[in-house]
Amino acid sequence: MTEGSLPHIAASHSLDIGQNLWQICVDQLAQELPEQQFILWIKPLRAQVAEDFSKVTIFVPNRFKLEWVRSEFSSRISAMLEKMYGQPVVVELAITPRETPAKSSYIPKILENPGIDESTTVGDTATTGVTKNRLNGLLTFETLVEGTANRMARAAAMHVATIPGHMYNPLFIYGGVGLGKTHLMHAVGNRLLQDKPNSKVLYIHAEQFVSDVVKAYQRKTFDEFKERYHSLDLLLIDDVQFFANKDRTQEEFFNAFEALLARKSHIVMTSDTYPKGLTDIHERLVSRFDSGLTVAIEPPELEMRVAILINKARAEGADMPEEVAFFVAKNVRSNVRELEGALRKILAYSRFNQKEISIQLAREALRDLLSIQNRQISVENIQKTVADYYKIKIADMYSKKRPASIARPRQIAMYLAKELTQKSLPEIGELFGGRDHTTVLHAVRKIGGERQQLTELNQQLHVLEQTLKG
Repeated sequence: MTEGSLPHIAASHSLDIGQNLWQICVDQLAQELPEQQFILWIKPLRAQVAEDFSKVTIFVPNRFKLEWVRSEFSSRISAMLEKMYGQPVVVELAITPRETPAKSSYIPKILENPGIDESTTVGDTATTGVTKNRLNGLLTFETLVEGTANRMARAAAMHVATIPGHMYNPLFIYGGVGLGKTHLMHAVGNRLLQDKPNSKVLYIHAEQFVSDVVKAYQRKTFDEFKERYHSLDLLLIDDVQFFANKDRTQEEFFNAFEALLARKSHIVMTSDTYPKGLTDIHERLVSRFDSGLTVAIEPPELEMRVAILINKARAEGADMPEEVAFFVAKNVRSNVRELEGALRKILAYSRFNQKEISIQLAREALRDLLSIQNRQISVENIQKTVADYYKIKIADMYSKKRPASIARPRQIAMYLAKELTQKSLPEIGELFGGRDHTTVLHAVRKIGGERQQLTELNQQLHVLEQTLKG
């Protein structure tokens, strides 16, 4: 894309182009920020893009979040947009309007944030295909690509949707980010409502449950809280690892859990790790999580990644040749979300430049991603560099030793392996002495989160990254 090319695009296409670029910006933030930060601050944002791309208005739910987004993220977002647009972009923040007037001479279309983990549901905000039970009607078993990586989880979810309240209760689905856990939960809810339209179903993220508990305590509205959560036929709750260190929330969830099981309702949960791998969660809650069926979703294999790309391109009204899908799938290996991000870049690049999708076009659209690979940073080189920096033995990277002087550098090496290579979590785990992918995921999230907080750690990681990139 040449600098200054965007303003010459036909005005009739500007809204779609603005939406695509905003999605790319959000995808990039999803990759760069710790997941909890992304969910809390970036996911609820919506954007309206001016026709000439000179200004982007970002809508924020409330005044507090507006000030926080302004101080912590606005300059970063502005720089990203400017880089993508190839021209200066003014970023303005505004409170999301509570309602749109019934009569208006002009109603601007607000572009919805694509969200994370394949769900467009954000708080109580209605988005395309999302109903009051927070289910996204677009996420069904029919739109989920099946493969070896998710076959067992899909079969269990299908069974729950068909005969809820019996076997596999609770159903606990775990795996890394962007692998389709949320899609599977929405599919369960949508199928149950298709078969039994009067069923009381609720999809909710764990952070929203925490917020509801806090509000119930503040407003003394626990009767309403219990009426809502204890009377469901199906509760779908995402990312239960966020209950860690929240005692009151865990207590209320335990009560809701027991009440739902007593009335033979079904509970489906997701997490980034298996039940016994959860930290700072009460043992009695962990034992409940583990009492039904626990299934994992693994990173998709090559053939599944190809099928996902072709299907999602078709859903966007584009035709992706199989050889292009194979090229992208071989270079984007970790999860479905990164595949979607790569696809959006390719589709946007194709539309902006009015060129057919080809391997050469994909190379140009994904040049930043491919440039990382061209540096040929290997996991082995990362292990050696980190070991040298922290003055430990290379063998300690693969050993089972757990003192902090060894475990900490090992986690840092795992984090850098995920950031600087295209290796999947299981592949990285295998190169660190055959460790489970959930161990790698824990290290990646821990170091990524601490990097935002600890200046010294951030400086150390910067030195290591510059050393590895040469």
